[in-house]
Amino acid sequence: MIDPSFFDEGALVAVLTTQPLDRALDYKAPEGGCHLGAFVEVPLGPRKVLGVVWGPGKGDYDYAKVRSVLRVLDVAPMRAEMRRFLEKAAAYTLTPMPAMLRLATRAPGLGDPPSMRKVYRRGPDEPDRMTDARRRVLDFLAEYGDLSFTLKELAELSGVTSSVIKGLVKQGAVAEEDSPRDLPFAPLDPNLPGKELTEDQDRAATHVAEAVRAGTYGTTLLRGVTGSGKTEVYLEAVAACLSAGRQALVLLPEIALTAEFLKRVEVRFGARPAEWHSGATMTERRRIWRMIGQGQAQLVIGARSALFLPYQNLGLIVVDEEHDTSYKQEDGVLYNARDMAVLRASLLGAQVVLSSATPSLESWANAESGKYTRLDLEARFGPAVLPTMKTIDMRAETLPSDRWVSDTLKRAVDQRLEAGEQAMLFLNRRGYAPITLCRACGHQVGCDQCDARMVEHRFLKRLMCHQCGETKPMPTVCPSCGAEDRMAPVGPGVERLGEEAVKLFPDARVAVLSSDMYGSARALKAEIEGIAAGGADVVIGTQLVAKGHNFPNLTLVGVIDADLGLQGSDLRAAERTFQLMRQVAGRAGRAEKPGTAMLQTFQPEHPVIRAILAGDEEGFWRAEAAEREAAGVPPYGRMAGIILSGPDAAQVFDAANALARNAVPLARVGAQVFGPAPAPIARIRGRHRVRLLVKAGKGVALQSAIAQWVSQLRLKGDMRLAVDIDPQSFY
Repeated sequence: MIDPSFFDEGALVAVLTTQPLDRALDYKAPEGGCHLGAFVEVPLGPRKVLGVVWGPGKGDYDYAKVRSVLRVLDVAPMRAEMRRFLEKAAAYTLTPMPAMLRLATRAPGLGDPPSMRKVYRRGPDEPDRMTDARRRVLDFLAEYGDLSFTLKELAELSGVTSSVIKGLVKQGAVAEEDSPRDLPFAPLDPNLPGKELTEDQDRAATHVAEAVRAGTYGTTLLRGVTGSGKTEVYLEAVAACLSAGRQALVLLPEIALTAEFLKRVEVRFGARPAEWHSGATMTERRRIWRMIGQGQAQLVIGARSALFLPYQNLGLIVVDEEHDTSYKQEDGVLYNARDMAVLRASLLGAQVVLSSATPSLESWANAESGKYTRLDLEARFGPAVLPTMKTIDMRAETLPSDRWVSDTLKRAVDQRLEAGEQAMLFLNRRGYAPITLCRACGHQVGCDQCDARMVEHRFLKRLMCHQCGETKPMPTVCPSCGAEDRMAPVGPGVERLGEEAVKLFPDARVAVLSSDMYGSARALKAEIEGIAAGGADVVIGTQLVAKGHNFPNLTLVGVIDADLGLQGSDLRAAERTFQLMRQVAGRAGRAEKPGTAMLQTFQPEHPVIRAILAGDEEGFWRAEAAEREAAGVPPYGRMAGIILSGPDAAQVFDAANALARNAVPLARVGAQVFGPAPAPIARIRGRHRVRLLVKAGKGVALQSAIAQWVSQLRLKGDMRLAVDIDPQSFY
């Protein structure tokens, strides 16, 4: 019987490459043949490029001129479900397949032979003389039998210097060998005891574990107040998955800040899982990619791109803080990892757990309609209780123009400091000041490449554009009118708030937590751990501090500007403000000490502020859902953003107008087109940006209509068109 998944030498195969081409290319199978899904190296012009055997070749080209596959890479072939996932994700997001394949091959040197490293084990000989240091090394190696160690590991574990080990190597008492770096991950033990669960948690854990053991697809929304033990519940689902011999993936929004979470996983399962994120070394990324494909990494803790790794047998995907906006990739391939997790699990017969204290309205609506199962954890774990919520009406406060902490909030912080407790002041603005203004002419310093104001970062002694990353020195002379020493910061950022806190609380240790104030993720991790251990009295932070960090002695959270997210026309503004305020408030009172959250606001009567105070989450979601449904917008309608960009503003607008005039494919499915209009930030990195917005009913096949619509447009020069299905932001 012929194996349809194997191609004999010389057979035509279609190879999808990572190059920006509009189709797979025909090649001849190499000597020895190749499997469907094999990762291969093929010639493309004068270059050698990476590709995957996607199926049989078309044969629409002279066979004699077809070139051969150069070699098959020594990695596990891409599984059929992975190919289907990439195809479906590409069709949903309207992304070219080569770009999807690049997402799935983001590990360097896949075609390289395994790199080697030196390892050490007990050698056959005895040293000419024995010292205490040498004895410790040899006793340690004898205790661990056939295991080998790197030089650093052996030196640290036996308490000697590396020169002691090298001396033993010269005498044959220790053997030095080459070993591949791409080693399997240590096995995890799902049978180790977890934490004792409450009745609420045990009920939820039993449900998700049984769903995982069933080996079928399903999505569960795990909603629980901050501190209710959602992590312990989904770790039981991970244990059930590992016991069933399948792999598990936990997605986290801030992967660089997961030290505490990784410790919990290690305690629960006896070894560290694989970590996939931008901070991993190139060697480690390649190792993880290879081991996942071979089934030798059971659990991956990762950022959104971990969803595109080549799992051999994935049985569970957990999306922690599923509402977080960082799950939406806003450049390159525009996708939402939460939605793609559900898609991938449905193709695999795997379970998805969406975990959040404040779910996205999309997930809430899917649970309401019965599409997802919903589990609620209503109580905080252990003795902790939910914080008391209060507002500070800023209309009744009298503050000088250069102060942002009200007298009411200052008194509350003073009380906590006297009690030996920690307080947090939250402001969702990085830097020192959002605007630098000339007091002589009113000029605001903007980015040369973008239509955005530059943010002062006094810590870095630079102005920075938060759109493109461009920086410039802080000016002493106005670039518009030439006035000297008239440049002034306007408004607060966390650095400026930190400066104010030092003055208001002179005896307190003040720490400012902002991602751009630390040189590395490791330094930021260390600072967070130090604060949790009591290394600061007053913590100043951006939304980074809202994401799952546990500060046991923190009993007061003061939100400096609770109104900040309520401005603007973003349809998710109310939802995001509600989520962020509830998440930040949840940092208070995590241990046995009760907490308080105080929100400074000029709009205490605003429906969102009232819902936050009342803790009426269901009431908020129902009101928000009714508004969205009446407007026919997500999740009760469909939207897509079309972004045209280019160096010539007139040319970009002409193209956008041409698109808007020829929207017949959209009209056929009842979709509306709004625009074109300049994007809210109309220029980024020197490129002018124009947006169109498409709105349609929930059941409309929007992607095919948009694909037909935009295919009419012929882009000139350096113009680009991007389609954002289900846009999360409208900048």
